[in-house]
Amino acid sequence: MATGEILLCTLNARYIHASFGLRYLKANLEEYKDRCQIVEFIIKQKPLDIVEAIVKINPKILGFGVYIWNVEQTTTVLRIVKKLLPETVIVIGGPEVSYEYEKQEIFRLANHLITGEGEVSFLDLCRSILTGNPLQRKVLFGRSPDVGTMKIPYELYSDDDIANRVVYVEASRGCPFRCQFCLSSLDKKVRNFPLETFLQQMDELHKRGVRHFKFVDRTFNLSVKTSKAILQFFLDRMTPDLFVHFEMVPDRFPQALRSIVKLFPKNQMQFEVGIQTFNPQVSARIDRRQNVEKACENLQFLIEETGVHVHTDLIVGLPGEDIDSFAQGFDRLIGLRVQEIQVGILKRLRGTPISRHTDTFQMVYSPNPPYEILQNADWSFEELSEMRKFARYWDLIANSGRFVRTLPILLSGQSPFWAFYAFSKWLYGEANRVHSISPVRLAEYIFVYLTKVNNLSPKYVGEELYLDSCRASGKTAVPHFLRKVVVPLNLQLNRSNTNLPSRQSRHGFTISQTS
Repeated sequence: MATGEILLCTLNARYIHASFGLRYLKANLEEYKDRCQIVEFIIKQKPLDIVEAIVKINPKILGFGVYIWNVEQTTTVLRIVKKLLPETVIVIGGPEVSYEYEKQEIFRLANHLITGEGEVSFLDLCRSILTGNPLQRKVLFGRSPDVGTMKIPYELYSDDDIANRVVYVEASRGCPFRCQFCLSSLDKKVRNFPLETFLQQMDELHKRGVRHFKFVDRTFNLSVKTSKAILQFFLDRMTPDLFVHFEMVPDRFPQALRSIVKLFPKNQMQFEVGIQTFNPQVSARIDRRQNVEKACENLQFLIEETGVHVHTDLIVGLPGEDIDSFAQGFDRLIGLRVQEIQVGILKRLRGTPISRHTDTFQMVYSPNPPYEILQNADWSFEELSEMRKFARYWDLIANSGRFVRTLPILLSGQSPFWAFYAFSKWLYGEANRVHSISPVRLAEYIFVYLTKVNNLSPKYVGEELYLDSCRASGKTAVPHFLRKVVVPLNLQLNRSNTNLPSRQSRHGFTISQTS
């Protein structure tokens, strides 16, 4: 049989993202593995161009990974495929179609749906179809594979993937916590891949040239023994171009882990830390167990005693948390001096228990992906609209690492949150958009706001913005809007590590003045 008899596809958000899930499915197809082809697209591609590529292959079985970010585009593609390839068996799976799928158009277009983990069930389905014994059931409930014996897919990362895309890895599956806004809460059992085998695979990837490893484990630091072994593995191979990313439980960071984390070079390791809320009543309401004081102590340790780049998450719109409570939590993170605060808007993902609060807290969600909260008892539609702008501008200005010197000026006052909230409203009034704002134009807006609205010294603000511009661009030229207030300086620009991701690299950029 020709390669491509089984075709696995998905629409990634960007080319740089490689589908981990599709590679798992192919790796576990056993005798059908060589009869399977993976073709990835991106959501910005035209549907007809995607369909053309699929029709050229003309597969017997077409599998599509469906996610919150691609369901609308995938539905459009499958409408057309259904007409052009009526004999092709369309199989869908993924988080977006694993729950509450009955009323979705994409479910009606598919011949089969596999919910949850698909490695075992997709093999069974392909075997039944290709041996002439097709299953009559439309919905197959995915069975959790044995992580001790299943095939892991790292060999399916191509040389091109390794050179140009994010390489995802996982040492475990599942999450022991029950946070109601998260799909991981539905898989309460953590299953660890055999450590020795996993590290052997990581060694192979490293030998092939992978230098940026992104772990998708929800709770990397849950098992201290496993975490230590993995960290030691990377520490033993540490070079200036190596970068590792982990998601960690914020209130679990014992001394055994602290000791080894302190040994990593600055900005070559990132921890993603899901705080979500500092409000204990809200945490209890959404079943998020978290020792806030311990979490803050751990964050303080990471910032003050290690070189870890800390990315934290807060969620806007949780049931019972108003804007004042959110502001207090935001200001608390600012006080801890973490490098990034991701301000997320609450989403009602299909299947998550957050829906139980809909009536009590008057939660109104968008009917369209990504199903964000539009208003509730504590937030008006207008306030949440302002927070969407806030989140975007915060990402561009604070999280980007482009305005390390100017940001504290922008946040000065009693409350960093309210200071940036005021700036965000002003900025949208001036720019009338949240996208397609160049760094230079953004810097100019900041200069105008601080000097014209906040009445600060143009020379003082201009000098700080000039130094930020030098850090971000790597050039000492004075931006055009600062030429009347800033004199060019002889500067030594020391980008600590250009092999790191851009944000971490910018956060590690230092400047010194030469004589």
